[in-house]
Amino acid sequence: MKYSVVIPLKNEEGNIEALIQELEPVMNQLMSPWELICIDDGSTDHTRQILKKLQEQKSYLRLIFFKENYGQSSAFDAGFKASTGAYVITLDGDGQNDPNDIPKLIELIADCDLVCGIRVKRRDNWHKRLVSKIANRVRSKLCDDGVQDTGCSLKIYRKERLNSIKMYHGMHRFLPALFKIGGFKVKEIPVNHRERTKGKSNYHFFNRSFNILPDLFAVWWMKRRSLHYKIEDFNG
Repeated sequence: MKYSVVIPLKNEEGNIEALIQELEPVMNQLMSPWELICIDDGSTDHTRQILKKLQEQKSYLRLIFFKENYGQSSAFDAGFKASTGAYVITLDGDGQNDPNDIPKLIELIADCDLVCGIRVKRRDNWHKRLVSKIANRVRSKLCDDGVQDTGCSLKIYRKERLNSIKMYHGMHRFLPALFKIGGFKVKEIPVNHRERTKGKSNYHFFNRSFNILPDLFAVWWMKRRSLHYKIEDFNG
């Protein structure tokens, strides 16, 4: 398997079918084996039923259902562990990430370990954009990861590198920083961003801002305490 697409979902009954139908031709045009792993993170709407119906029609579709809502980091982690592709592509299930940008990310992954999308012309409301802007500035200052928009879920990872990263609750926001701490190469590229047309965001000011502070300082601590030594000679 060359590509694994991982999509975490929570209450996206109005978006997931259209997103999969849009994703399919993009991945098929790559002319390489691929799979789609959807993780239902304790949805309380009809997301699970829609996924099961789609799986009957889509041989590439693999499903993971959580017993309850465990959060996006857990959903990503489950998807990463289940993936069999040499490269792992992630995007949100709300349709705001554009699958047509995936080939652009694939071009860049040839000589690096992680490619992150940068959302241009954000289609979110003003207060969500403001919170994101502040959070990105604080994160960039403390983590010094050089990434402009870590909140963009549209990314592609080299799977062998991803396997070396241990996930913790909330750490999906800091994967670029963790890659850099591990000595891996990270690139960015501008990508399209679209309005959410159905459903509502599962994130708001309080759970996107205050709850990330402990995670932010944990990554800051890891960066400061990471080992950077060079061996001049070894006589074994």
